[in-house]
Amino acid sequence: MNPTLDLIEARASTRTYSTQPIARDERDAVLRATMRAPTSGNMMMYSIIEISDQAIKDRLAVTCDDQPFIARAPWVLVFVADMQRWMDLFALSDVASIPGVVQRPTPGPGDLMQACSDALIAAQTAVLAAESLGIGSCYIGDILEQAETHAELLELPPHTIPVAMLCLGRPLAPRPPTAHCTRGVVHQDRYHRLTGDELRELSAELADTHAPHGLPAGAANYPQEIYRRKFASDFMAEMDRSVVWWLRRWETPEGRE
Repeated sequence: MNPTLDLIEARASTRTYSTQPIARDERDAVLRATMRAPTSGNMMMYSIIEISDQAIKDRLAVTCDDQPFIARAPWVLVFVADMQRWMDLFALSDVASIPGVVQRPTPGPGDLMQACSDALIAAQTAVLAAESLGIGSCYIGDILEQAETHAELLELPPHTIPVAMLCLGRPLAPRPPTAHCTRGVVHQDRYHRLTGDELRELSAELADTHAPHGLPAGAANYPQEIYRRKFASDFMAEMDRSVVWWLRRWETPEGRE
């Protein structure tokens, strides 16, 4: 092991924060490290919105599935898949005059996948940089929900999607790392679809290993619990609805939403 691997091994989501502030130089160090993350074609197809306005944090604590700790987080970052900046640069640079090039009026799904990858790689780099300074973090995927509300609240232009939010702060108390079940995750050369027996073994190991989101350890039918509480939940229905809205907006020419 080494300090970096030790850091990754010990990391856990942080939802309760001490009153010790995060200094500006610490924030700047985390952001600098974040923007050193790998990026497709060095295009950095993402933006980061620092939420310092308490009123906005209070609103996000409600719209992101009623999670009050969001409002108490000392530092909140929203990671946005962003092609708007490049579309504006293209317009400024008169790309329509380039001979022999097929014009693309809007970004497509390929651009979106790359922008999401850029944003999420940057977000995880921020997580590790913060952790190295004793600053804990928690991902909030619910920022994808309530699309119309979040687009207006954050004044997001058409070719952007908020793919992740991070709440950061110094942990109020030590946080034991959550166990992860790794059975069936790593494949060799080709994808191996698990057999019935392998799936049953995986189900049992999941039940014995960890219980995310308050699920009981050793649950008799762990996949059924996940299906009921996550996959078939009302919040996933809302996320699906919102993601469709975001995708439609992503490929809509400006001024014609």
